[in-house]
Amino acid sequence: MAASLSGLFLFYGFEACGDVAEEVADPTRRIPRAMILTILVGGVSGFLSYAGYVLAAPDLQAIVAGEDTDPIPSILESSLGTAGSQVFLVVTVVAFISCVLSLQAAGSRLLYAFARDRMLPASGWLSHISARHAVPTNALLVVCVVPMLIAFFVFWRPDTLAPVTAFAVLGIYVAFQAVVLAALRQRAKGWRPAGLWNLGRWGTAVNVVALAYGVFAIILLLQPADADAFLDRWIVLIGLCVVGGTGLIYLFLARPDRHSDGIPERDARAVAEQLRQIRSRAQAAPSEETHR
Repeated sequence: MAASLSGLFLFYGFEACGDVAEEVADPTRRIPRAMILTILVGGVSGFLSYAGYVLAAPDLQAIVAGEDTDPIPSILESSLGTAGSQVFLVVTVVAFISCVLSLQAAGSRLLYAFARDRMLPASGWLSHISARHAVPTNALLVVCVVPMLIAFFVFWRPDTLAPVTAFAVLGIYVAFQAVVLAALRQRAKGWRPAGLWNLGRWGTAVNVVALAYGVFAIILLLQPADADAFLDRWIVLIGLCVVGGTGLIYLFLARPDRHSDGIPERDARAVAEQLRQIRSRAQAAPSEETHR
């Protein structure tokens, strides 16, 4: 059960592809392909990393027994030497920075999209687009400053790193499963995806498996921490309740769901039918022109 957490912390982030879909040519085909490649490349590279660390461990028994609580530095030192391990750390830092930049781009677009549809407080400010750079500067500012504040807090309280990370991943999985559950509900009502890329008859089966995996992941991430105080043991669940409760209060008081004027919503079947009609007309137009 605990070992499954490595997969949970690895197999996410693919939604960042969808967050920048409006800036991609032919997104209907390219975004799903990018999401699949993200999972495959991440899974293979993660597996190779784990395998490499295990094979290079100078004392695997000490790691398994819990005597070496931070084995990565010792593995790098014994395998690459002092200079080599420093070079490896530089490469790792560069990789982390590139990941941060990509997540900032995706997060800012997600924040901008919600603000553009007036779903968030201060939506007018968050949806501002720079005339010079054509990017949502205020949304970018938020996704830069808030993580920095969290990082400073963790630096001040290093013992909070595990619960903060678990809560961050948990929040993403809860958001994922909200979409997966909604899709399964619409499938049960007869919805058939109208996009150019879909799973066909396998869609429902994959939908069910995805929901089961996501619920299992959430249960694992909600497991109490190894601590004596009640707050420390259940801090992740408490954080989820606080954030979820705040969101529900805002939903019922501000009713942001009523602000998406002109955007099809509420009925996926009707939207899918509209897309099919639009595609049919687009395909029929060249044929009629050729006939004339």
